[in-house]
Amino acid sequence: MNELSMTIPGKPIAKKRPKFFRRGGFVGAYNAQETEEGRFMQFLNMAKPEGWQPILGPVILEIQFMMPIPESTSKKKKQAMALMVTKHTKKPDVDNCVKFVKDCANGILWRDDSQVFSLHAVKFYSENPGTSIVLRWEES
Repeated sequence: MNELSMTIPGKPIAKKRPKFFRRGGFVGAYNAQETEEGRFMQFLNMAKPEGWQPILGPVILEIQFMMPIPESTSKKKKQAMALMVTKHTKKPDVDNCVKFVKDCANGILWRDDSQVFSLHAVKFYSENPGTSIVLRWEES
């Protein structure tokens, strides 16, 4: 089984809903996250090995979302967060963070996110925020 690991630095991002607008009788939609997606995709492109081709077969995906510890937290609470005693149960939701990663990785790490047949995702507090991605797949 092949494996690829990468870590994208910075606060993990959750997928947001599209925004809608009305101009007269016309209703349109736009993506308010295009800049964030572009930046994340740029990191994915830099982190993948040279000569990488998107995976064509089934993919096992493991993601760790390392959420920043709030600045205003007391030393005692910061320590509990850093040791993973305190769980990250605030927004963003883990499933929205997964959607963001899967959508951004389409065409870069795999052909389409429907290829992901097994998924394990966790979010926790960390002094070094980021998104850690591990892919496993069999050669087709």
